[in-house]
Amino acid sequence: MVYPLRMETISFSIPLNKEAEEPIYRQVIRSIQEQIAQGVLHPGERLPASRDLAEALGISRISVVNAYAELQSAGMLSAHAGRGTFVAGTAIAASDTRLLPSVAANPVAQSMYRLAQQPGIIAFSGGAPAEEFLPVQAIRQSINAVLDRDGAAAVAYEETEGYPPLRQAVSDYVASLGIVSQPDQVLITGGCQQALDLAIQALLTEGDVLLTTNPTYLGILDIARIRRVNVIGVPMDNEGIRLDQLEAAIQAHHPRLIYLAPTHHNPTGTVMPIHRRRQLLEIAARANVPIIEDGVYHELSYGAEPPPPLKALDEQGVVLYASGFSKIVLPGTRIGYVIAEGPTWERILRVKQAADVCTPGLNQRAMHHYLQTGALVGHLERVRRACRDRRDVALAAAERYLPAGTRWSEPPGGLYLWLELPHQGPTAAELYVSAIQHGVAFAIGSMFFTDGTGAYYIRLNFAAQPPEQIEIGMQRLGQAWRTLAGHFATLSGPPIL
Repeated sequence: MVYPLRMETISFSIPLNKEAEEPIYRQVIRSIQEQIAQGVLHPGERLPASRDLAEALGISRISVVNAYAELQSAGMLSAHAGRGTFVAGTAIAASDTRLLPSVAANPVAQSMYRLAQQPGIIAFSGGAPAEEFLPVQAIRQSINAVLDRDGAAAVAYEETEGYPPLRQAVSDYVASLGIVSQPDQVLITGGCQQALDLAIQALLTEGDVLLTTNPTYLGILDIARIRRVNVIGVPMDNEGIRLDQLEAAIQAHHPRLIYLAPTHHNPTGTVMPIHRRRQLLEIAARANVPIIEDGVYHELSYGAEPPPPLKALDEQGVVLYASGFSKIVLPGTRIGYVIAEGPTWERILRVKQAADVCTPGLNQRAMHHYLQTGALVGHLERVRRACRDRRDVALAAAERYLPAGTRWSEPPGGLYLWLELPHQGPTAAELYVSAIQHGVAFAIGSMFFTDGTGAYYIRLNFAAQPPEQIEIGMQRLGQAWRTLAGHFATLSGPPIL
């Protein structure tokens, strides 16, 4: 149903379907976003107060408050104490890419994804390893072996907690990382992303505060926004989250959870040194704030051996460890896990029971068989060598082809190169279309920031492309920047991001 609004501020319509699965607040976001883009709502126009809009639409005020907050964080609305909420001051905000994909139907983000999938595009934009790294034959053998051994049981329901032998195998596997756990502390999930989502649902409620780094993993921002959790970003340096800023944020915001990826952080690639890890654990224990540690890149080290995971150093029981096999074996198997204890584990289990009953049994059994063959060790070594070689090619190509003033650091592991473009040229968002026209795609850095900053950063997944394509892609990226920068001085108005 379309609800026409004629208030003292402006006149516009909000189409709502109260029977749809899409949350009401996301429908409000989408409608306002589209009307800004179409010019129905103009820069500087005042929107109805949240209470007035909620009454006019016949919905709860919290839905309008959440919608306004999302649009404000994306830069499309601005709020002024005592004056109200207004459409952002420049029309360019209508195409602002800081609206994350989890905010309903962002046409800009969807268009960017489609553009990157065009034939001939060298895509550094994804988050998956290269297909040639994946041990397809070994997994095929494991699947066939499981079907021959277990028959129909292999495709029946499993326990919600996970296939018991796989839980034991995971407990044994993480012991090699220094994590002491029992199988009954392991919960198998549909990839690490689901592990993070289940933990947030179990530990946080709507309006609670989650602390993380700024920038951070885009997926955690998606989860937080869907679950209506408030995300506060804490600044980083080249050793990870700044502990002085973390302590200040804990005092100011009283968070219920901290999310961190201390090893080969996505997107920056930083590795937190052991002394900072120990200090971090002391701070979290003193404040009684649990940490969920994302360890998906820990095994993808090809420099010096990284410090042990936070979970391995945790003596107070404040760390939940989430990881999986998507980055190191097969993304499509969606086998992840979370290691937790006591009531926290029980709460996560209850959420999973409500979410999907169980993770597919055939995938679990095949992964267990694969781990039991011992093939993972050799596979990981091959992947590390290939990633190191591709990183070196990317660094050398960046030095040759990217504009003077571009900054980066050498990642000792993971999949990504985090670049800061020269500030006298185009932003990453402005560069994106030019890059596509030159046949290359990347991830716009501002999408990883909790506050929409980081306009000049880009993330490149060098591991996704073979060396010869990395060379060509970097050359195209440098040419795209120079082509746009040559016209940049004639452009008017503020940057897009």
